[in-house]
Amino acid sequence: MDVRGLNVTFVLIKTHMNWTEAQSYCRDHHTDLASVRNTAENQEVKDVIPPGGIVWIGLSRDWKWSDGSNSSFRYWDQGEPNNHGEKQDCVLANLGGDGKWWDDPCDRKLWFVCYSLLPTTTRQVIKVRLERKDSSLDLNDPAVLEQMLKEFKQRLKDQGVDGDVKLSWRKQSDGKVFHKEEETKKKKKDEL
Repeated sequence: MDVRGLNVTFVLIKTHMNWTEAQSYCRDHHTDLASVRNTAENQEVKDVIPPGGIVWIGLSRDWKWSDGSNSSFRYWDQGEPNNHGEKQDCVLANLGGDGKWWDDPCDRKLWFVCYSLLPTTTRQVIKVRLERKDSSLDLNDPAVLEQMLKEFKQRLKDQGVDGDVKLSWRKQSDGKVFHKEEETKKKKKDEL
């Protein structure tokens, strides 16, 4: 999965876990361990960490990102990665200073940073044509408009549309939502 170009938010988890446990936690509760794709995102990660913090990020083994993204951005501290001493296959961000990264043994227990994809919003305009049997009903009455929106929202829910759906009417320049269709236009539409 390449998250390039998508909006993300970074979340500090103040529980000590090894890198693999942190990755599982992030995948269960967010999107994944933090993939840092540029200096701006590195600064965002740094901003969620208290001064002096050292945290796991999503870079490990062969220096690949946990979420599979192909960002080549790296922010290694001088002399890193060094694989000094024991096998150091995971990456932590040392945010006590300039936010540079170190390689470290994966079994070390640290706080960590997850990322979550921010929800996207789509907007769709739908034209509605109503045929009324009760001509005394004013379709531009605010109470009638509100009731129709409630019914549309319920129908969407019944059809499996979940999430935060917001419906509204688009008013024309005269302030009305609905206009009576001219009889000639209606006949032409019926003929098609």
